[in-house]
Amino acid sequence: MNVLTADDIDFSLYEQETDAQQKVLPASIYLQDFVERLKAPHPKPMPALPWRKTHDKVAFRPGEVTLWAGANGSGKSLVTGQVCMTLLAQNQKVCIASFEMKPQKTLERMARQYTGFDGEFLRNNHPDELPAFFALLDDMKACTSDLWLYDQQGTVKADRLFAVIRYCAQELGVQHFVVDSLMKCVAGDDDYNGQKELTDKLTALARDHNIHIHLVHHVRKPDDDSKRPTKWDSKGSGAVTDLVDNVMMVWRNKPKERLIDAGKATDKQMAEPDALLVCDKQRNGDWEGAIGLFFDKTSHQYLAEYGASPIEYGSAKGFD
Repeated sequence: MNVLTADDIDFSLYEQETDAQQKVLPASIYLQDFVERLKAPHPKPMPALPWRKTHDKVAFRPGEVTLWAGANGSGKSLVTGQVCMTLLAQNQKVCIASFEMKPQKTLERMARQYTGFDGEFLRNNHPDELPAFFALLDDMKACTSDLWLYDQQGTVKADRLFAVIRYCAQELGVQHFVVDSLMKCVAGDDDYNGQKELTDKLTALARDHNIHIHLVHHVRKPDDDSKRPTKWDSKGSGAVTDLVDNVMMVWRNKPKERLIDAGKATDKQMAEPDALLVCDKQRNGDWEGAIGLFFDKTSHQYLAEYGASPIEYGSAKGFD
């Protein structure tokens, strides 16, 4: 695990803006880049989500910001963790800055998704299976060699966040940076100006460094949890969803869970998705809509089909 801390790195060196001389370039450079892209015999595929049924619908383009939003407990951090595992399997370099969870906990959750097993459960109930589990963790080390975790919990100053992103892009070659969550980087839910300024700056950083930034956000507590949220339900300033390139909403099917707990779920209801991943905005894509996902309690993975087996990250590209 690669952990970034202020004790080891002087992030203040990266708090300055990019030199204007590097930003003012002749038009011929951009035109030549366009020509080279068209000449390429096989366009490089954009990094994709874990579920193949999304591959012709959603892509993570460099220079963009994706907002991942959902209610508390909706599973958005689990979804983004699984997305990061799939990005790593596609040879992408990733940094996760979770201000709500320690790096160790973040990695433990990703380890469960990678191996398909709960290590704590095995230790307490099936200790004889731990050697096989440890062997899977050894395999995971290679898969996560391009994963970095920024170690800071609680509120973070915006300038420090921007400096960490610049450092990761310039020095580590990180291509995907996850900020979890927006509200840990501003004064509060009613700090509309702070939210707008932070999001605006993130979009500029994504463009300047040609990386993809994933911004986790909360939605307002719904009056009816059976109704899936939209981008209009995001907490705070409406400018946040206006400024980002893509909006992905995560909705958890709690009505189905209540029926299961009460022992009243029919076969038809059991086949309903456990969650919906809703693309509510895609500025440079052609598709908006929802896909159903099914939660596997053992691996904590979200799967594309009811009854599907967990993705084997050690032997595949991280796709279902």
